[in-house]
Amino acid sequence: MITLYGFGRIFPEGRGETKDLRVQWALEETGLPYRVHALDHTAGELDTEAYGRLNPFRQAPVIDDHGFVLAESAAIVLYLAEKSSQLMPTDFEGRTRVVQWCCSAIATVEPILSCLDLIAMFDAERSGSRLESEARQIANRWLTGVERRLDGREWIACAGFTVADIMMAGVLRTIRKSDLLEPYPGIRAYHVRCQARPAWQRTLALTAERLGMTVDAIR
Repeated sequence: MITLYGFGRIFPEGRGETKDLRVQWALEETGLPYRVHALDHTAGELDTEAYGRLNPFRQAPVIDDHGFVLAESAAIVLYLAEKSSQLMPTDFEGRTRVVQWCCSAIATVEPILSCLDLIAMFDAERSGSRLESEARQIANRWLTGVERRLDGREWIACAGFTVADIMMAGVLRTIRKSDLLEPYPGIRAYHVRCQARPAWQRTLALTAERLGMTVDAIR
């Protein structure tokens, strides 16, 4: 059985925003048997030497599959797709396309959105500043690219739902409460399609239970 190291207790700002959601979603989609080792972030469990041996960056998520330990959400969901023979095309070009869009999500779209999050959380003085303005311009450039990709398409990488959609939806989730998505009807519709999947709804419910919260509080 796969052990997923995910958050059990976390500071209020992180509830419902953590990357272990992406991995649990993939596990729920594939039906692979798993258990969750709930980490107490508030007590510093991620900073222990024991956890550092699982992930040198001391971040979550991590999985342990019968002794094979793997970190980084994109790497983990790709591994789960390979292991289950699901959420991934069988042809070489299709598989490569899925990898491309996983990389696009975490290497192109996510970093600038994270930058905007950091400005909002830790540097209120820069709200409306040139730095924030430039970051928003870059974010809009990347979101325009995603919107263009989704034109006439249901899913981001291939005809069917894949782990690339889990990664892209997970990244887009970080701005669901902002105004950044307003100019992009294709992305908004795509986000709704992804979030409507039963496996995602189960992931939300299981995460809320683990955190001792309602689903609406983390939706």
